Amino acid sequence: MSQRAPLEEDRIDPFIQSFIQSLSDLEIAPTSTYRVQFNYQFRFPDAAQIIPYLNDLGITHLYASPYLQARPKSLHGYDICNHNALNPEIGSETDHAEMIDALRRHHLGHILDIVPNHMGVTENQWWLDVLENGRNSPYAHYFDIDWHPIKKELSGKVLLPVLGNQYGQVLESQDLQLRFSAGAFWITYYDNRFPVSPRSYPKILRYRLDALEKEMEDDPENIQEYHGITLALLHLPVEIQSDPQRIAEERRQIDWIKRRLAKLYQGEEKIRRFIDENVAFFNGKKGEPRSFDLLDQLLNEQSYRLSYWRVASDEINYRRFFDVNELASISMERKEVFEETHQLLFRLIREGKLDGLRVDHPDGLFDPIDYFRRLQKRCWVLRGTARIPEGTPEEVKKKVEEKFAEAADRFLASRTRPGVRLPFYVVVEKILSKGERLPERWPVHGTVGYEYLNAVNALFVDSRHAKRFDQIYADFIGTKSRFSDIVYERKKFIMNTTMASEINVLSHRLNRLSEKDRLSRDFTLYSLRDAIREVIACFPIYRTYITRFERLEEHDRKFVEMAVTKAKQRSPATDISIFDYLKRTLFLQYPEYFTEEDRREQLAFVQKFQQCTGPIMAKGLEDTAFYVYNRLVSLNEVGGDPQTFGISAGDFHKQNAERLERWPYSMLTTSTHDTKRSEDVRARINVLSEMPEEWQAAATRWADLNRSKKVEIEGEPAPDANEEYLLYQTLLGAWPLRAPSPNEYQEFKKRIQAYMTKASKEAKVNTSWISPNEAYDQALSTFIEAILDPGSSTPFLEDFNDFQKTVSHFGIFNSLSQTLLKIASPGVPDLYQGCELFDLSLVDPDNRRPVDYPLRIRRLEEIKKEMMSDLPSPLLIQRLLREKEEGLIKLFVTWRALNCRREHRRLFLNGAYLPREAAGPAREHLIAFSRRLNGEHLIVAAPRLLVSLIDRSEDPIGAAWEGSDLLLEDEPSGVSYRNVLTGERVEGERENGKVRIPLASIFQTFPLGLLMEQIDG
Repeated sequence: MSQRAPLEEDRIDPFIQSFIQSLSDLEIAPTSTYRVQFNYQFRFPDAAQIIPYLNDLGITHLYASPYLQARPKSLHGYDICNHNALNPEIGSETDHAEMIDALRRHHLGHILDIVPNHMGVTENQWWLDVLENGRNSPYAHYFDIDWHPIKKELSGKVLLPVLGNQYGQVLESQDLQLRFSAGAFWITYYDNRFPVSPRSYPKILRYRLDALEKEMEDDPENIQEYHGITLALLHLPVEIQSDPQRIAEERRQIDWIKRRLAKLYQGEEKIRRFIDENVAFFNGKKGEPRSFDLLDQLLNEQSYRLSYWRVASDEINYRRFFDVNELASISMERKEVFEETHQLLFRLIREGKLDGLRVDHPDGLFDPIDYFRRLQKRCWVLRGTARIPEGTPEEVKKKVEEKFAEAADRFLASRTRPGVRLPFYVVVEKILSKGERLPERWPVHGTVGYEYLNAVNALFVDSRHAKRFDQIYADFIGTKSRFSDIVYERKKFIMNTTMASEINVLSHRLNRLSEKDRLSRDFTLYSLRDAIREVIACFPIYRTYITRFERLEEHDRKFVEMAVTKAKQRSPATDISIFDYLKRTLFLQYPEYFTEEDRREQLAFVQKFQQCTGPIMAKGLEDTAFYVYNRLVSLNEVGGDPQTFGISAGDFHKQNAERLERWPYSMLTTSTHDTKRSEDVRARINVLSEMPEEWQAAATRWADLNRSKKVEIEGEPAPDANEEYLLYQTLLGAWPLRAPSPNEYQEFKKRIQAYMTKASKEAKVNTSWISPNEAYDQALSTFIEAILDPGSSTPFLEDFNDFQKTVSHFGIFNSLSQTLLKIASPGVPDLYQGCELFDLSLVDPDNRRPVDYPLRIRRLEEIKKEMMSDLPSPLLIQRLLREKEEGLIKLFVTWRALNCRREHRRLFLNGAYLPREAAGPAREHLIAFSRRLNGEHLIVAAPRLLVSLIDRSEDPIGAAWEGSDLLLEDEPSGVSYRNVLTGERVEGERENGKVRIPLASIFQTFPLGLLMEQIDG
C-alpha cells in the first residue's frame, strides 16, 4: 500500500514528467521467455505446476499462446470467439489468478499472445448476431464485410461457403434443417447453426394460420398473444439503423418477443404442436423438390447466403485470415472495435497480471502503426495512473488520466526511431523478407525472432556447396528449378484459386478509380486485374505500410518499385503503362482534379491492396513453395529464403550488432508453434550441406532400393522424386535419438505419414486440400509404410541407419551451439515448450503434441544432484557427452546459460557486442563473440561445420582444436576466464599485442565455451 500523500492538482505536471523520465529505468524487457501452448489438454493449473521448474531453468517470463475464449477444442487459440472472456476449457478466473500468483511467488513475468486481426466464427455471438440481423446488427461493422459486393445477388448478405455440395442438392437432401429452440428459429447443417432473422419469423409463424385460429377458437387469450407476437415481429424496422439508442431499443424488443414466444410454446400444447408441424412443412420431403420451396424462400430472406465451399475462392465477401473461411477479419481500425476487443486485456494489465504482449499477424491490420500507437498509449495511461497515490480525489485522477493520454500522443507521434523508452513490452509476429527491416516508427520492441532463427540456422549450412546441391537436387528430381520462379508461379496460383475473390475486388476498385482519370480510363478491367496479379506475384515482401497519416517512406517506395520493375520484365507483351499507372496509384499520386472523395477512394484501394499482399505471400511462399522446392529443406523456414545457402560468421555478427543497436529487446527464437521443423530437426538436416557427395550417394542408393515399393498412377510413379527427396531429408531430421520400442516406432511412422500427407497437399502438385487425389495420397502413405517395414525393407533401413547415425552425431553439436548462441546473443531468447531437451518435431500439429514435463523436471534434478557446490563435476561432464543422445546435455547447457544470463541481466540485454576471430587450422569451425558492460566481460565460443574437423564418432573437444586460438585484441594482461558451463579455468597468452586463448583449452572437456572474465587479485 502506498504511503505517499494524495496527489494535488498543482502537482500533476511534475508527476507526469517524473513518470516519463522513469521510462528509461523501467526493466520491462524479459531476460528470457518460455512459450507454452494452452488448450484443453494443457490448462492454467498445469502451467502453475511447472513454474518452479521454469524458475530453476532460468526462465524469467512465461510466454503464453492465446487463452481467451476460442472455438471448442481449439489446440492453438487463434480462433478467438470472445475477446472478453478466458477460455473455460483452459481454466476459470480463479485458475488464472492462481497461475499468476505462482508466477509472482517465483518472480516470473507473463507475456500473452493476442490476436487483433481476426476472430473465429464458431460460437461467436457477434458473428451470429450479424447473421441474424444483417446490417441492423450493432456488430455489422465490427467485421470486414463488403455489404455491396460485385455480385449484386449478395448485396446486403454475407456469403457462407460451408456446404459440402451444391446448395440445391444439400437442400433437397434435407441436410439443411429448420429448428426451433428457446423462442428462436435456427437453420442447422450438421454441427453448424445459423440464426433465422426475426423479421422472417412471421413467414413460419403465420403459415397455415387459419388452421391454428380454427383450432384455438376456444382459447382467445393465447391466440391473441400469438397474434400479438407476430404483429410485433411484422413491425420491426426494415431500414438500416445508425442511431445506437434505436439499435439498442430494437434489440431489447427482439429479446422480449423471443421470451414471449418461448413462454407460449412451452405453456400451450396446441401452439407447440402447430409450430412443430410448420417446421416440418418447411423442412420438406425427400423426393418432392417443390416441398423445399418454403425453406428455400426463407433462406433467401436471410442476411447470409449458404453456399458450396468451393464458391469461397471467387465470391466470398468478408476478409478472412489468409484463406481460412472460419476466421473472419475484424475492423480493428475502428475505435469501438479496438475498445470492445481489449477490455479484458487492459483489465489484466491494470491488475498487474500481464507484463508484455506478442501481437499476432500485424500485417493483416488496416493500419498497423496506428494500432500499436493506440495499444502503447493505453498501456502508458494504465502504467502511469497506477502510480497515483491512494486518496487522490477523483477529479484529480481524471485530469491525470487526460494529461497522460495527451503526453502519450505527443511522445508516440514524435518517436521516429526505435528505442526502449516504451511503457509496455510488445513484440510483433512480423516476417521480414530479405533486405527488409522492421519499420522504425512502430512503437514496439521488435519481432518474435524469425530473422534470428534463419540467421543462426544458416551458420550451420556450408555455403561452399551451394552449386553442388543445386546439381544433386536437379539430378534426383530430373529437372532444374529456380526458387524465385516457383514463388512467382505459386503466388499466381493462389491468386487464381483460393484468393481469387480478393483479387477480383481489388480489380473492380482499381477499375473505378481508372475511370475517373482521363489518362487511365482506357485500361480495361481485365488488364488491370492482370497488372495487379503480376505486381503482387513479384512483390518481394509481405506488405508495405502506406497510410493517410504518414508520408511515403523510402522503405515502401523501394519495394513497390522493385515489384513493378519485375512485373514489367515478366510481361513483355503487356502495355507497360498499366504498371506505371498502378505504381502511381500505390504511391498516392493523383490528378489535380481528383476530389477529396476520389482521394479517399484511392487510399482505401491502397490499404486494401496492402492487406492482400501479405496473405498471398504467406500462402504462396510458406504454405506452397516451401513444400515444392526441396533442395535443402532446413532452409525452408518461416521468414527464410531457401536461395541463401548458408551465411558467413561476419554476416551473423552484423545482424547481431544491428539488433543491439536498433531493437535490443527483440525476441530470439529457434522453434515456434509455426515453424516447419523444430530447431533440432533443422540442425540435423544442415549436416547434409557439409557432405554433398555422401548425401547424393545415399539418396541415390535409397531410391534404387525403394523403387519397387512405388505404384504407378496415370503412368507416373507415386510418390514422385521431389517428394521422395523431401521424405529422406525428413526421416534423417526426425529419426528417434534412441532405438524406439515397437509402439514408439509405429507412432513415428504415423507421424511421418501425417507430415508427408500435409506436405504433399500443401505443395498442391499431385494432390491438395481443395482437390484431393485419393489414389496419390494412398500411394504416398503406402510407400512410407513399405520402406519403414523392418521385415520387407531391411537393406534400406540398415543403410539408412548407418548414414543417419552420422548425421545425428553432428546434428547434436549443431543443436548445442545453436542453443548457446541464442541465449547469449543480443535480444530476448525464447524457448519453445519442451525444446530444452532434444525435440524432433515437424510442422503443426506435430509440434503441438503434449510435453512430458515430469520427465524434464526429473532430468533437471538429476543434473543438480551431480553438481559440486555451483560447479559440475568432471564425471557429470563426461556423462553428458557419453549419453548425449538422451538429451540431458542440451538441458544442461540451457540451464547453465539461462541462469548465467539471469544473474548478469544487463550484460546480456545491453552489453556491447564484439565479434571475435580465431587463428589456425580450425578457425572456420568457430563462431565467437564477446559481451561487455561496466567491467563485466563474457566470451561465447561455439563450434560449427564439424564434419571436416573431426571423425564421425569423435566429440569436438580437446585435440581436435590443437593449433588454433581465439584472438582478443582489447584484453589486459593478467586476465583469466571461467567456463560457466564446466567451471574450468581458461587462460590466454599475450603475443604481438593480442591475447591468444587456445581453443583446445576452451573446449578441453566440453564442446562449448561460456567464459566469464576473472580479474586476478
